[in-house]
Amino acid sequence: MVDLAQAVAHVQAITAVATALLIGLAALGTAIGFGLLGGKFLEGLARQPELASILTPRMFLLAGLIDAFSAISLAMGLYLMFAKNPFLTEVLNLSARAVSGG
Repeated sequence: MVDLAQAVAHVQAITAVATALLIGLAALGTAIGFGLLGGKFLEGLARQPELASILTPRMFLLAGLIDAFSAISLAMGLYLMFAKNPFLTEVLNLSARAVSGG
């Protein structure tokens, strides 16, 4: 019983670290992406102000794509943390097979 509890604790600890990395790195990547996008957008407007009507929709489209990356990573991290964790399910299935002798 102690081995099962330790295995579950290890899986949950590793899942917490993976979730933190998923969410943290996605936030970092999104922040860098928005910074670069905004800077290049302002550079383009400063060089050719007459292209504002062409550049603005494209900038917002790319901003949505960058934000979608962050949202997907957040959803995957929260799924691993709070929904049915596939790694934890596998540990519990293996322990059930070991107890039943099969």
